Amino acid sequence: MSKFEIKMPKLGESITEGTIVSLNIKTGDLVDEDQILFEVTTAKVNAEVPSPVAGKVVEILFNEGDTVEVGKTVLLIDLEGASAEVAGSAAENQSPDTPAESNQPENNSASASPAPKPEKPSNESERWYSPAVLQLAKQEAISVDELEKIQGTGYLGRLSKKDLKNYIETGATRSTQTIQDKKLRPVEKPIETPLKSTPAYSVSMETSSGEVKDMDAVGKIIADRMILSKQTSAHVTTVVEVDVTKLVNWRKKNKDEFRKQEGINLTYMPAIVQATVKALKEYPKLNASVDGYKYILKKNINIGVAVALEDENLVVPVIHNADKLNITGIAHQIENLSGKARSNKLAMSDIENGTFTITNFGTFKNIIGTPIINQPEVAILGVGYIEKKPAVVETPEGDVIAIRHKMYLSLSYDHRLINGAVGGAFLLKIANYLENWSEK
Repeated sequence: MSKFEIKMPKLGESITEGTIVSLNIKTGDLVDEDQILFEVTTAKVNAEVPSPVAGKVVEILFNEGDTVEVGKTVLLIDLEGASAEVAGSAAENQSPDTPAESNQPENNSASASPAPKPEKPSNESERWYSPAVLQLAKQEAISVDELEKIQGTGYLGRLSKKDLKNYIETGATRSTQTIQDKKLRPVEKPIETPLKSTPAYSVSMETSSGEVKDMDAVGKIIADRMILSKQTSAHVTTVVEVDVTKLVNWRKKNKDEFRKQEGINLTYMPAIVQATVKALKEYPKLNASVDGYKYILKKNINIGVAVALEDENLVVPVIHNADKLNITGIAHQIENLSGKARSNKLAMSDIENGTFTITNFGTFKNIIGTPIINQPEVAILGVGYIEKKPAVVETPEGDVIAIRHKMYLSLSYDHRLINGAVGGAFLLKIANYLENWSEK
């Protein structure tokens, strides 16, 4: 029996475990390649896990509701199971007068031994290939470099056998180095803070005075990750009050035309994202990750924007390469990602590789907060509610009291890497951009 292990997949940067919310198969079932086996939920996204192979489910190691570490085997599939079932069924239907194939000599090792299972490529690569894909690549002498460049249409962009066949039929150029004689090229991995086992924390509860309920799967994961973040990073929070009157007036002037031209509402968040991006360019240490006594400065500026969901949970979709977008582009990205988040249609590419996070508790008319860092990042910006206030304004004729639009920005940062001077200067830079708002 040739068994294939279906393991818990890695579902994004810093995600080290997932909770099985539904199993779509049971022991003894025959499954096809790309058939959905189970559904997983994490603090960031829900995902369906398909089968990369066809065969028979011979063992299921975890149940619905179990939380499983990335890389652990969830179930086993017998690769010969499907063909054996078909062969067995054919043998049962065979006429007694028809000679059976089993009458062939038993010492025919060529027919008795199963075909060797193709090996998975080197662990240096993040991309995973099914045995069927690897076998076909070998037969067609497709190079590893060429294989990795082929666009996949399967789960998380996985290359399916059908994708490879379509590619072969196009007559694409092949290089001479094949999958047999070249290792997969290394892939740069982001530095991550490994999850540590979270100690059981509980307090004595008086259950007679209220109803005791369990958190849902996502709530449990978020709870553990918040504890982890506080245990990992030396949190410090600094706050600044910002006069955003110019920004408010700019939005008021442009929102109707923006809605007419772009088909979406113009909010304050695109401006806040753009101001943050400009500040990150000047203070790159805030766009980093820490690993022990080392840190990595991220090349890309990928801004995560927290979105509150109807089930009271939170998800953080990511605006990738936000520094390459203008206000309109950022606004469309926020609208698109928020809509996908609320309809539970986020893909893995929508939530991974964030480098800095913004959370907007001003949505709920909260003025100040101390957000928890989204690991493995080193800082998170909290945006408070914009409200009208009397303020002293300097004019050529002297100081006057005027009605201004004010809000608080709070920055939580990791004091292992960011000291108070850098954290304070970074936050002040964002404030200055917003106080002197100009779209350019």
